[in-house]
Amino acid sequence: LQVDLWQPSSPLQVAEGTVTDVRVPRNASRSLLPLLQRANIPYTILIADLQQAVDNQTRLRPHRSRRSLSGYNYEVYHSLEEIQDWMHQLNKTHSDLVHMFSVGESYEGRPLFVLKLGTRSRPYKKAVWIDCGIHAREWIGPAFCQWFVKEALQTYQTDPAMRKMLTQLYFYVMPVFNVDGYQFSWTNDRFWRKTRSRDRRFRCHGVDANRNWKVKWCDEGASLHPCDDTYCGPFPESEPEVRAVAQFLRRHRRQLRAYLSFHAYAQMLLYPYSYKYALIPNFSCVESAAYDAVTALQSAYGVRYRYGPASSTLYVSSGSSMDWAYRSGVPYAFAFELRDTGTHGFLLPEALIRPTCAETLLAVRAIALHLRAKC
Repeated sequence: LQVDLWQPSSPLQVAEGTVTDVRVPRNASRSLLPLLQRANIPYTILIADLQQAVDNQTRLRPHRSRRSLSGYNYEVYHSLEEIQDWMHQLNKTHSDLVHMFSVGESYEGRPLFVLKLGTRSRPYKKAVWIDCGIHAREWIGPAFCQWFVKEALQTYQTDPAMRKMLTQLYFYVMPVFNVDGYQFSWTNDRFWRKTRSRDRRFRCHGVDANRNWKVKWCDEGASLHPCDDTYCGPFPESEPEVRAVAQFLRRHRRQLRAYLSFHAYAQMLLYPYSYKYALIPNFSCVESAAYDAVTALQSAYGVRYRYGPASSTLYVSSGSSMDWAYRSGVPYAFAFELRDTGTHGFLLPEALIRPTCAETLLAVRAIALHLRAKC
């Protein structure tokens, strides 16, 4: 019986007592449900007609104007082309605070664009890296990256905290890390997760871009099989997207104070380690920042986030970008798992983009305020 694991992402992490979210083809549900009943495994049907839910979200929208930023809607999901057009527009219209550049090319030859936000007030400033969309199907990630940039630019003049952030720090924001996979999730398979590189032996596509980093590569929580969702790749940094970002981060490691990566879903704020059960040396500093972040987040709509080391709070996984950033010398490394906890899964409705992004922005601001502490 073929099922698509949504939570957790690997069958090795399914154990007695864990809640597991699975997607099954319509015809398979007829055999799965009696099986669960016979085994006395309680279950809930969260989305009865997933295809209908996908159709509702990806319905054909009228062609959206690419000419002006004023009409850009931050409360809908945008295609890769729209996001990249938006980045180009910002680069033109906000050149005082925005600088757009590419760190490299994807497997299919798409540019890997990053926006550098901040005032050029002094020659050397500490920096924060933010990436979204390492996993293609987690659309709320890129939506948040766009929201963060919008808020930074719109409130810079009026909000003292934002002004302070952009004056004292640079923010490198990568709205779509896995550009090939994200494009594929719009055109072919809404629930695609990996990159789109080819494995000639197995004729499977893609590597999990969050298992491909050179830190305990392909250890627990990653798969060696090219057809698996958590495939770690043939070697560390095999994916051009991972290699390009890793090279950029290596070059700027002395400048970077924080690494923030945005995923979905689980409502968690995670910090290292992912690959082992152990406390990081600056645990108290990072734990304090995480506590402030989830407290700030909850103040908006009452949404609770769990927080803690990724291995014990979510599950053990190796080769993650967060662990790699921390091991490379970035003192604050976090991975957000945004809304929700399974009701909608990867199909978070567009009506929830605004509240999700607004509360997450408060968490990011809380972390940014922590960066002046010596950790």
